[in-house]
Amino acid sequence: MILYQYIGVLIGIIGIIVTFLRFKSGKMSLNMLLVWSAVWILLIIFSVNPDTSSLLARATGIGRGLDLILIIGLIGCYYFIFKIYNMIENVEEEITHLVQEIALEKGQSPDLDKKNLPKDKDSETEGKV
Repeated sequence: MILYQYIGVLIGIIGIIVTFLRFKSGKMSLNMLLVWSAVWILLIIFSVNPDTSSLLARATGIGRGLDLILIIGLIGCYYFIFKIYNMIENVEEEITHLVQEIALEKGQSPDLDKKNLPKDKDSETEGKV
């Protein structure tokens, strides 16, 4: 085996271990466990037997194995960017909802300390006229 094959197998094994540990601790969903496990297993397979990517490329109508890997990687990156974008949108909605709830709660609270509220410039000048 060539050096990159050992490195690929090592990274794949470490990736599988980290993926399972994250799933076990509840930081990863079952769907993500399956996706990342498939990625790490494919990395190990392509590292041990590089001709496998060429066989898959020919079966899908793509010229070379490296082209197949790059296309799959690019599609995967777009998928994860889209997923992250959706997560950010959800977090923004949750923050907006929480801020609205806190504002309503503080606005209706009888224990609200009016000394800490900022004063309007108009109310300061009205008493001095």
